[in-house]
Amino acid sequence: MSAANPMTGPMISPTNPTAVLLMAYGTPASPADIEAYYTDIRRGRPPSPEQLADLTARYDAIGGTSPLAAVTEAQRVALQAALHREAPGEFVVVQGLKHAEPKIEVAVEALAAQGCEHVIGLVLAPHYSAYSVGQYLDRARAAAEPHDITVTGVQSWATEPAFVQFVAADLKAKLANMPADTRVVFTAHSLPQRIIAGGDPYPAELASTAEAVAAELGRAGTRIDWTIAWQSAGRTPEPWLGPDILEVIDDIAAGGDPGDAQRGILVSAVGFVADHLEVLYDLDIEAAARAAGHGVAFARTKCVNDDPTVMTALAHRVIAKARG
Repeated sequence: MSAANPMTGPMISPTNPTAVLLMAYGTPASPADIEAYYTDIRRGRPPSPEQLADLTARYDAIGGTSPLAAVTEAQRVALQAALHREAPGEFVVVQGLKHAEPKIEVAVEALAAQGCEHVIGLVLAPHYSAYSVGQYLDRARAAAEPHDITVTGVQSWATEPAFVQFVAADLKAKLANMPADTRVVFTAHSLPQRIIAGGDPYPAELASTAEAVAAELGRAGTRIDWTIAWQSAGRTPEPWLGPDILEVIDDIAAGGDPGDAQRGILVSAVGFVADHLEVLYDLDIEAAARAAGHGVAFARTKCVNDDPTVMTALAHRVIAKARG
């Protein structure tokens, strides 16, 4: 194999003709990059001083920067290792990010320069939406088209058994340390309501994960009381998909005796597969504080990050897509 490119992974060579473009949201590399990152999210419109201060404060609360960049690279390395085990020499995995470098378009340009002819797109988000996974794949295809590179994508892995089993196992372990009256809340990033009104499958995708996890636990003799909530909605005037996780926490707390200390909320953020701001701040700090204010126990299940079993399952999906 030829030398590695620190930005996007190993270089393409004749023995590795199929590239896997592993796509993720991206994060600021340092506090100094937060404004540029926020501007990119806002489609080139710089944030107001107040907006920038608020986002910076959130990053400060989790240590100044998010671990997402390191986790995404670890996921790339783990997927590459799994593919090498399952199909030696057939694939090379590179990163392409939505709001940070290397951008999706930069990664595709680099692949084109290396003679790549086909790309498998895999987004580090289990649930398909035209607004999320669809946009990543569309950007990859738009960048690839001038180079006659074909792009096929893994659209959804919402009910991937390894993913479901990972979530179920940790959920069961966390429940063992929670009060008897604990509600499980599955969450994912909210989207504008207009997207859902147009028939987007995103809510059904999240529900399919929740149902699969509940069924997996049920087969093992563990029944859960669960619901779905949405989180981390954008700060725009238009309505976003709800109910929001904070509202759900309020409702769960209001539904019991204020003096009852045997209540709990266990959040399973299945829409996120890496530790980052929306988990470490929005849940571990903001949602936890809301629950504590009600005197309700709070915990969340862990993220997939670079779990080797899940990464191997994703490798199998990539191989099936390439050969299918």
